[in-house]
Amino acid sequence: MNTAQPTRGMPIPKYLALIAVSSLAALILFVADYVNTGKLTREADAKAVITKQLRFEDRSDGSIAVISAPDGQIVKVIEGEAGFVRGILRAMARERRIKEVNQSVPFELIARADGRLTLLDPATGNRIDLESFGKDNVVEFAVMLKPQGAQ
Repeated sequence: MNTAQPTRGMPIPKYLALIAVSSLAALILFVADYVNTGKLTREADAKAVITKQLRFEDRSDGSIAVISAPDGQIVKVIEGEAGFVRGILRAMARERRIKEVNQSVPFELIARADGRLTLLDPATGNRIDLESFGKDNVVEFAVMLKPQGAQ
């Protein structure tokens, strides 16, 4: 009968462990310095070419009415799943509830000269750069910028 103890592999030399820990610490310090020096600042926004103030109201049938804040005209009615739009609006509404701000302040949907689209909540300062979620999802918000009557 063999009574030998099983081996646990080769031990790591202390100098290799020290190098690994030092490298990890240096990487963490480098990233922290990079962030603190402002090198991770957001790119400046392109000029706004269209800005529309919108309110979003839940309806009893489960749809969402998109309303032009200045004139009260219905811009669009979102029915069915519309998961992306509903998700974005839920996140923005949740932020308002957390910060306990006025729910009647309209959101701003901003089309920029470089083709980007931003949803801004002036009440909380929260913004979502919609192009980050792909072109198909941007289109769902872009239709809200069309003039009333245009489809």
